[in-house]
Amino acid sequence: MQMRGFFAFGNVVYIGETAMLLTTVNATQILTRTSGYLTSVASHSLQPYRGCALGNSLCGVGCYVQHSWYVTRGQRWGSFVESRMNAAELYAEQFAKEQNWARLHHQRFVIFLSSATEPFQPMERKWRITRSVLEAMCEQPPDGLIVQSHSHHLADYVELYRQLADRCDVRVHVSIESDQDRLPGLPPPASSVRQRMEAARSIRQAGVRTVITVSPLLPIADPPRFFGELSYVADAVVIDHFIGGDGSKNGSRTLRTALPEAMAELKPQSLDLNYRDEIVRQARQHFRGPVGVGIDGFAGRYC
Repeated sequence: MQMRGFFAFGNVVYIGETAMLLTTVNATQILTRTSGYLTSVASHSLQPYRGCALGNSLCGVGCYVQHSWYVTRGQRWGSFVESRMNAAELYAEQFAKEQNWARLHHQRFVIFLSSATEPFQPMERKWRITRSVLEAMCEQPPDGLIVQSHSHHLADYVELYRQLADRCDVRVHVSIESDQDRLPGLPPPASSVRQRMEAARSIRQAGVRTVITVSPLLPIADPPRFFGELSYVADAVVIDHFIGGDGSKNGSRTLRTALPEAMAELKPQSLDLNYRDEIVRQARQHFRGPVGVGIDGFAGRYC
């Protein structure tokens, strides 16, 4: 098997000199009731994969999921991807039970796809697990769906988002953390800033609500230009700093990674919440739409 930039032998993929173990499983469940940070965003999360091939790119350096033993099971983040082959079938099986659970708890049945992996990572082009889940949702739609991605390949399924938008509330979140593709000493992103902007543009032009999540907020070279450009590709913007956003006190999880040092080299003040507040101010001045901050923004609550 060969994918762009990926070379595989058996169940091991080599990205440059980095080996990644690929496995397939039949999972026992696919809809997980949310807890912690996500409880005010969605009633459930859905992970079509465990692990992430993007773990060796820029977004993987500070990825919050790498700190979860439940997900990594002791494996290095970016060294494994487990494909959940029966995800669509499990969704159909769990749908009625989990929809009823949400309603019994006076919640809308809203699914976050996905909080702990990239749903459009390279293996999706082979297995199409995320696609099969979206097709299952067209048959049994939730009350709401939030699709979150760092990859421009999320635009590959525009027609499915349009179908779902006729049946439930759909928001597509495209993560664009900065106007710069490189931070000193860190790997490049899996998808360039320009690629992700164009993906957002195509989804929005299809009539699907599109949100840019500037999360985690990285140094932005030209905020007025950045947010001005985002005005043409998105309906809303969400800004979230790793302090308060990575699930630990004062961002201690992220501070253990290489990300803060690289951020400080470009813009020392970017490590402080005052920087987030300044970027929020700039966004509200130059973006032609609503701006959300932190968890409220992810939940669709804007100021």
